[in-house]
Amino acid sequence: MPLKSLIAIVGPTAAGKTDVAIELAKIINGEIISADSMLVYRHMDIGTAKPTFEEMQGIPHHMIDLVEPDEEFSVAMYQSKAEQLIDDITRDGHLPILVGGTGLYVRSVIDHYDFTPPAKENRLREELKSEAARVGAEAMHRKLSEVDPESAERLHPNDLRRVIRALEVYYQTGKTISEYQYIRKEDPPKYNLKMFGLTMDRQLLYKRIEQRVDLMLEKGLVDEVKNLLKQYETWGTALQGLGYKEIVRYLKGECSLEEAAETLKRNTRRFAKRQLTWFRADQRIHWLNMEHFENKKAIAKEIKRQMAGDLLTT
Repeated sequence: MPLKSLIAIVGPTAAGKTDVAIELAKIINGEIISADSMLVYRHMDIGTAKPTFEEMQGIPHHMIDLVEPDEEFSVAMYQSKAEQLIDDITRDGHLPILVGGTGLYVRSVIDHYDFTPPAKENRLREELKSEAARVGAEAMHRKLSEVDPESAERLHPNDLRRVIRALEVYYQTGKTISEYQYIRKEDPPKYNLKMFGLTMDRQLLYKRIEQRVDLMLEKGLVDEVKNLLKQYETWGTALQGLGYKEIVRYLKGECSLEEAAETLKRNTRRFAKRQLTWFRADQRIHWLNMEHFENKKAIAKEIKRQMAGDLLTT
């Protein structure tokens, strides 16, 4: 039985992935599956740069607005839903296009990740909770960085539940939680996959990031965060998203709006750098420098050209 075809468009934040994917979907009869961990949350639109109904241009977008900001959403849940969507879209005669910058979400779909957790060990968990109560969340995060720097980089120090879980998995299995999850590298490919990465000069990307932050503030990011704080007592992981934690500090009086904006720009630049590091390590990605193309339609046409005789004929 032939493998299902899958296109992936990845790259750093503010690179223009969604715009290019929409243009591509229009010319290859595609549907977009978001691989952005923040787009799953409802009511978080401005700070996530969520595409509007008009911006979608009639192209079906999936994995957006799935849960409330105070609900948890895991990569295991994402994997299950995205894989089912690929089946459904393919069955309908369309091409699925996986689009986003959340590296683990992308890999959970294209590679053989198994998110079945080791059994919880109540005694160990309680010991870690007691230690956290004694030394604080930041100390536990530092402890995690010593044994599992990858997870520590991904997790916010205040996300104590996940920090404790990552420590628990390491102490139980002797493996980091990432190593535990990615256990079947030798298996055959899951999909007939074609991956494209969008890139540009680093300084140009940083300029786009700064312009995006300014636009978010113009569109009403502060009011969006203010309304979310009124509506939800707790936000879970959503509170740690770029564009939200910085504005929360401003609303709490811990900094000025100008300082919050500068911090957001700095944090987003650092995030983009981490995304590039993650994706550059994947040799399957065909990189396209956006500065070499006239516009997003030209990039979409180049992607189609590179796919010709491959995905489009399977």
